[in-house]
Amino acid sequence: MLCRTHFLHPIYHGFTVQWTQSRRQAASITESSLLGTSLPFIAGSVSPLETWEEVDISSTDYARRRSELIQMMADLRSMGADALIDLPSVVVIGGQSAGKSSLVEAVSGVNVPRDSGTCTRCPMECTMSSHTSSWSCTITLRIGFDRNGRDLQKPTNVPFGQTITDKSEFEVWLRRAQAAILNPDISPSTLHTKTIEELRNMKNTLKFSRNVVCVSIEDPDATDLSFYDLPGLIQNEEAEIVTLVKNLVEYYTKKENTIILTTIPMSDDMENQQSMSLARAADPDGKRTIGKSSIPYYKSIIQRSLGVLTKPDTLGAGAINQRRKWVEIIEGCSEDHTLRHGFYCACRRIFDTTSPWKDVTDRHRFGIPGFVSDVSRLLIQLIEETDDVDKLLAKCIKDLDELPPPLANDPQIEVLGRVNTFCDVFKRFVNGSHEDKCLAQRNRTLYAIFKRDIRGTAPDFRPFSHPEHYVPLDDTEGNMTLSERDPGVKVVGINDIHKVIQEAIGWELPNNVPYQAKANLIAQFTKLWVAPSERCLAGINDVFDEVINTLISIHFGRFKVLEDYFGNLIRIQVDICKARAQVAVKSASDLETTPHYTQNTHYLQTLRDKWLSRYKTVRSRPSQYKVRHIREDEVPVPPRPETPKRPSPDNDCKEWGQEYSSPIVSQTSAFSSSVYAVPSESKQSKAKTRISSTPLADTPEDKALRALAEAGYANLRVSDLARLLPPDSFEEELIVMADVRAYFHVAYKRIVDHIPFTIEHALHHALAGQLSQSLLTSLLTDIASAPNFSERMNELVSEDASIAQKRIMLSTRKQRLMDIRQRLVTFSNST
Repeated sequence: MLCRTHFLHPIYHGFTVQWTQSRRQAASITESSLLGTSLPFIAGSVSPLETWEEVDISSTDYARRRSELIQMMADLRSMGADALIDLPSVVVIGGQSAGKSSLVEAVSGVNVPRDSGTCTRCPMECTMSSHTSSWSCTITLRIGFDRNGRDLQKPTNVPFGQTITDKSEFEVWLRRAQAAILNPDISPSTLHTKTIEELRNMKNTLKFSRNVVCVSIEDPDATDLSFYDLPGLIQNEEAEIVTLVKNLVEYYTKKENTIILTTIPMSDDMENQQSMSLARAADPDGKRTIGKSSIPYYKSIIQRSLGVLTKPDTLGAGAINQRRKWVEIIEGCSEDHTLRHGFYCACRRIFDTTSPWKDVTDRHRFGIPGFVSDVSRLLIQLIEETDDVDKLLAKCIKDLDELPPPLANDPQIEVLGRVNTFCDVFKRFVNGSHEDKCLAQRNRTLYAIFKRDIRGTAPDFRPFSHPEHYVPLDDTEGNMTLSERDPGVKVVGINDIHKVIQEAIGWELPNNVPYQAKANLIAQFTKLWVAPSERCLAGINDVFDEVINTLISIHFGRFKVLEDYFGNLIRIQVDICKARAQVAVKSASDLETTPHYTQNTHYLQTLRDKWLSRYKTVRSRPSQYKVRHIREDEVPVPPRPETPKRPSPDNDCKEWGQEYSSPIVSQTSAFSSSVYAVPSESKQSKAKTRISSTPLADTPEDKALRALAEAGYANLRVSDLARLLPPDSFEEELIVMADVRAYFHVAYKRIVDHIPFTIEHALHHALAGQLSQSLLTSLLTDIASAPNFSERMNELVSEDASIAQKRIMLSTRKQRLMDIRQRLVTFSNST
């Protein structure tokens, strides 16, 4: 009598976590294929009956809970839990001719196809039940993939043939079912009468398939059982076929709750077992494998794949080293094959009577009892550790909460409310009063860039005949240099200014510089302001589009029709305002072309005097402003950083910000910025004491200012000393430079404010002021004039069908998961 073999596995469409006892007469099992048996064998003959020991597993941990588990799984199946959560299962894998078929036969009690080469060419799901008085079997084809192996939208279950009541007919019906799977273009009913010989000679359309033959066996001598038998792993086939079988095995073994049962023939080296590599790949963290050998380049231990050693009879008496190697593996002493739970040998007789097997101390590794006990504990542990329900329920609730709630208001109220809310929020975005300041802050950044670009168009006047040999003069005191200069700005020297004046002379009287000369020089920088203005507006428009699209999505995106309708209306108004803003910005730029005018005459005159003094001073000391060429072997000394100062109203050149760098160190002394006055007698001694205590020596400028103050010329600065210089032969040219440079600063300060204000009012504020009325007018015009006002309003707030379907699906899923969880909690409390 064959031993009773036991497994646990959930069926594909339900939870069958059940132990099975199967009893089968070994009428055709050969010496080399039977699990670990060693009997006299004569080719062509039938092996004599072997009496396998009876194994009572009623005392195992899992068996004591079996009836409760079976009832719980039946309840969960009725709830449809198999489509939602992953429960523990058993998958049988192994290489070609590894003894896998013998194991399946011993478990199921029926013959499976045995031919040379590969017999199993598609997955077989075997489900067994003992709730019957006589043996019977039904076969179903589960078609979940097309002929190219691609997933079908919905799998179908096709009954195959009638109920089988004669156990001897099972093999031929199983062959017919597999042929139906492998020949998808043939009607399954045409295969019902095929003989085994006809099926063997039949040329199949497919060599392998992912579709499943489902076998349901009712046997009073069996215990409830379900497991998957997969095609044997192959290597001597086309690369495409080898990959298909490998992918098929990986598909079934990748689930976290799958127990992987691998058959390992002792006739081959452990290093050659492909099933071991796949088990490791499917369980890299070592959670689902028992008895997985760790070959030299796979040193991790896999905990939930169980290895059953087969074909020990193939090791002859002379194979001493091989036998010793397998003994070390079984005992867990192999350095190359470290085991967590160890390997098992399914049959004990040969191991009880033959050396070196009979000398192994741990007899727990031989026969079914130890095997069943360990699998039982692991399986119970898997069930108790399964938290899929709680995770799935939490995710389901999260997904459901992320969906918008169903519409509760009247459609008309919903539409008008969303329009008003959108307009109010947009107006607060424009005014900067909304909590989200992105529009104002991003626009301010663009306006700062615009200011920097305009500042970079300042004239580059250098009062020398060869200006390229001298440093730029970017402020009146030499404290800074522009970090970015517009490429359209050219270096202009004293001779260039003279040429401009000469070309502009008309009928002016002598000693009168033509105004047109200054106008021409001013036009050289004002024409450069067009491009920065257009770039600024383009950047503002991009930010505006992003904000508008985001607000449209937030306030109307709940309803696709509503979003499209008002999105189009809003974008039309946006385009209108953009066009008006473009015209307004061009007009603002044109204002700077002519006339060249300002009422800020005091500021203009102050700057003119400073620039004139600056240019005269520079011309009087040309060597100090020469461009210094640094030799390669010379390390330049960086200028000492200065503390930035806030701009004063009378000194535009000391602007405070990040647009300046590399200050040119002034040649004036520490007292150059001081105002010198004649001290009173009461304060004279203190002043002398202060001056005499300074460690710095007086410069000529200091002495000159002090002498002038004592002579009665008080409140003079170093810049005023330039007036004492003798007349310059290029006096007119210097005055033109100073006038143009001063006017640049006046116009620059004007336009860097004017353009932003123009954009804000012509674009943002204009749209915010008119948007509400425009949208409501368009809504009433388009919808009120329609034949059915109510239907149109309902259409605007009609929910997207996919959202409604998703809400229904998630709500149903949530309820089912809650019912499943409650059932699991009830079962846990009862046990």
